[in-house]
Amino acid sequence: MGAKASSAGPHGVVVIDKPAGWTSHDVVAKSRGVIGTRKVGHSGTLDPDATGVLVLGVGHATRLLRFLTELPKRYEGEFVLGTETTTLDAAGEITATHDMSAVTDDQVRAEANHLTGDLMQVPPMVSAIKIDGKRLHELARKGKEVDRPPRPVRVDRFDVEPVEGERGVWRCVVDCSSGTYIRSLAADLGTALGGGAHLRSLRRTSVGGFTLDDAGTVDSLTLLPISAAVQHLESALVDDDTAVLVGHGRVLPLEQLRVSGAGPWAVLSEDGALLAVYESHRQGGKPTVVIPR
Repeated sequence: MGAKASSAGPHGVVVIDKPAGWTSHDVVAKSRGVIGTRKVGHSGTLDPDATGVLVLGVGHATRLLRFLTELPKRYEGEFVLGTETTTLDAAGEITATHDMSAVTDDQVRAEANHLTGDLMQVPPMVSAIKIDGKRLHELARKGKEVDRPPRPVRVDRFDVEPVEGERGVWRCVVDCSSGTYIRSLAADLGTALGGGAHLRSLRRTSVGGFTLDDAGTVDSLTLLPISAAVQHLESALVDDDTAVLVGHGRVLPLEQLRVSGAGPWAVLSEDGALLAVYESHRQGGKPTVVIPR
């Protein structure tokens, strides 16, 4: 580990390159033992077969996970045209096959381009989303399928290229909003082309500003400062007197915080330590998270 733990326990952010075959909860459970605290959570689930960037909050940073969850993501993967599966990926059983040999490369690229922008996406049955209080993957294991209302997502990039020497296999790069399922995107592309498709492999290469360059393994991890959890937010640097008021959870005028706009703002002491996260309030700025000192 690359940071010292305080007497109250370690606090900060850890970026893991999740291996295939591990659930996100597996990573959290293992990290608790390595870091030495049970107070560890993750900011966004990765499928067990997927690899790549998984951001963890440790100690006080677990209270900041909601600011990490909504960060945009980048994925690299491969999908196969002509075969549908129960899980929309290679882990599922084949449910249908299609002869898509007549589909041209230009058609695949054109339909991928159509699946960009603001979309309404139906989440897969094998997912962690809850419907009527029950997780979809738990219902799927019992052989049940329920209606899933489509959810708004945004895809800013869906670049595709054929894999040389493997007919019907395509490589993709996707930049998207939180909550976007790449499995569903691949399946929707197959449907749009008059057949079907499933995702063969997936790797998350970034979560906001966190990339694979920042990631370690579960057994060799680095604890980043707690301020890393909100490094994407506009910062507000306050003097010592204001820092005391922030520590007491006071609602403060925006002028005193030296900020404008709608927020949220990461409020920092003069030495750069994270004190709190403030959001807009009718009377100025209101703390939604105050970090104990």
